[in-house]
Amino acid sequence: MKRISVDIGGTFTDCFFAWDNVYVEAKALTTHHNLALGFNEALDLACTRAGLDRGQVLSEVDSVRYATTLGTNALIERKGPKVAVIVTHGFEDVIPLSRGRGYGEGLDPSMQQNLSAAERPEPLVPRERIRSVKERINYAGKVVVPLDETDVREIIRELVDRGAEALVVSLTNATENPEHELRIQEIILEEFPPHELGAIPVLLGHQVSGRKGEYVRATSTIVDAFLHETMFHALGQLAINLRDSGYDKPMLVIHNSGGMAQMNSTDALQTIHSGPIAGVGAAEHLSRETGIGSLISTDMGGTSFDIGLVPEGGVKHYDFQPTIDRWLVSVPMVHLQTLGAGGGSIASYDRIHKAVKLGPESAGSDPGPACYDRGGLRPTVTDADLLLGYLDPDNYANGFIKLNPKRSIFAIEESLCDELDADFIEVAKQIKREVDEQMAIGIAKELRVRGYLPEDFTMLAYGGNGPLHACGIADKAGIRRILAPPFASVFSACGAGNMQQLHIHERSTHVVFYNATTRGLYDRYDEFNSIVEELEAKGREDLVRQGFDGGEVRFRLEMDMRYGNQLVTTAVVFDIARIHGVADVAHIIRTFSDIYGQRYGEGSQAPEAGIRVQTIRVASYVDGDVVAFASLDHPTDRLIPTPVGQRDVHFVGLDSQVSTPIYDASALTHEHKVLGPAIVTTENTTYLVEPGWRLEPTPQGAVWFLRD
Repeated sequence: MKRISVDIGGTFTDCFFAWDNVYVEAKALTTHHNLALGFNEALDLACTRAGLDRGQVLSEVDSVRYATTLGTNALIERKGPKVAVIVTHGFEDVIPLSRGRGYGEGLDPSMQQNLSAAERPEPLVPRERIRSVKERINYAGKVVVPLDETDVREIIRELVDRGAEALVVSLTNATENPEHELRIQEIILEEFPPHELGAIPVLLGHQVSGRKGEYVRATSTIVDAFLHETMFHALGQLAINLRDSGYDKPMLVIHNSGGMAQMNSTDALQTIHSGPIAGVGAAEHLSRETGIGSLISTDMGGTSFDIGLVPEGGVKHYDFQPTIDRWLVSVPMVHLQTLGAGGGSIASYDRIHKAVKLGPESAGSDPGPACYDRGGLRPTVTDADLLLGYLDPDNYANGFIKLNPKRSIFAIEESLCDELDADFIEVAKQIKREVDEQMAIGIAKELRVRGYLPEDFTMLAYGGNGPLHACGIADKAGIRRILAPPFASVFSACGAGNMQQLHIHERSTHVVFYNATTRGLYDRYDEFNSIVEELEAKGREDLVRQGFDGGEVRFRLEMDMRYGNQLVTTAVVFDIARIHGVADVAHIIRTFSDIYGQRYGEGSQAPEAGIRVQTIRVASYVDGDVVAFASLDHPTDRLIPTPVGQRDVHFVGLDSQVSTPIYDASALTHEHKVLGPAIVTTENTTYLVEPGWRLEPTPQGAVWFLRD
């Protein structure tokens, strides 16, 4: 296996480089003006560590995979083209009305409880660029009103004359019959052939989302169109950089569905949160290979803190209608909770609560935290960590970034010391306490809302700042076991290296496997099987288009199921893909019952209310090589290594500083254990072992944090 996997974050660009059995990790600052520069710097560092030439690597490597948050940032900054939308006549106000809930979607819970003070987000498409055409298809896919093509041509000309830079077509019930959407696309090309229309993308709602629901399908397609130009140019820039460097294979892009595809088979919407979701995928792979059990994956980088759930058995948690920024969309997305709390999160004074407030604003990579000495003037979590003694100013990021403590002191004193009536050390402790509490609350909420107990999970701590804050977070969340996985500082990039080429297709449906009124079981087998076959055919076509043989494609059937009219919907993966009789129906019901009981407690099942399916989903994929994770077992008889130095360190909860032993990477071998308080500094991250904890490495490089 020879591959390069890259996670482009808001602050750092992480690179995981696999060359046969040699694994190398490297980081560089993200260069937002040209992502290729940061990629080249990280790859050059990885090649240097492996003793290889970059030209040789790119000519021989089997794949280059990208995960990025570029689309997320573009949406937040509202940097996109003028999008115009064509809808069914009479549905012109569906998008502006946003189901009457547009004020609350995307806000934190406290703001959702105060909707009178909430502000509706600035629309991606203003009302004057929404036009309707005369047509109507009913819920069953039957044409009720034929498409008025003359009307369509007039509207298209008008929208183009108004400066539309992207066209969205989202018609009512197009998921049941896309005939009219497809015809409108043909008319657009007839009126404005490609040589006249130029690079204006035309996106059809039924191709972006296969679910019913006019509003969410339209917003999904609008967000996709809004991000299209940014993602096209940025990823195109990366692809050109690869070709210029000798790489002649298609570039692969990570999807938020948990898979990846070539750039020509990727929608911009599918790249949202793709980096953190690659980390969740790596956590799933680690759980399967090592039998570690249930994991709560936590990725603390420079900009955000991302939380993912990996229950034992590999049951996926999907967001059925996730909110991206302030927009409700309808795409299959692995569930992820993101908090604006990373190393670069800016600390400010909350005048209402008279306390430190963290994020969501981040210093990013440019100018970065004040201690980077690049012009940043506001205090961040990294500045607090430096002043508390956790970071080595001369050996941060392997010495590539020299930290300036004086800048951190200045930033904290100017912004917070007078307001809080405390010295800079006490303020730094408050910043550390606040960020750990925020992340612990996020973890506890994620677990308890879904029926899990924190003590039943191992916390997986990765990202550049994960091992630094892991003990403080776990203490407050009630978790007793932490694992910093192999390649912790670039674990999401490592996950991108394990991704399968995968496409997910889904369709809204109404299947009742058990009817509580008639007490009958589902018996329309041919109808069910035809839907699955149609979704499999779409997935096979996607992968054949990318160069795979149709015989290599594998399929996984999933369904979103619930009892009766419950709001709780559970994604269930099945080991069968067709229904041929009552035995298969009974198997599906039993599988759903077992998974529901595991998640919400045995006895909570309610089959007497009926068993319904809202969505049928097929994942089409091709298996590939993956990074091998060694056993996490570790010997009990260990030696305490010799520290390389001592440093005065301040810990939250202790009044005075503590003379703390400092270790280097040589301490992270499986013969050693490190007793807290202690600090282990490596090339890419810092391990902070707080009082009451001990650190026990494993042979492959994973590190256990265990309570004494």
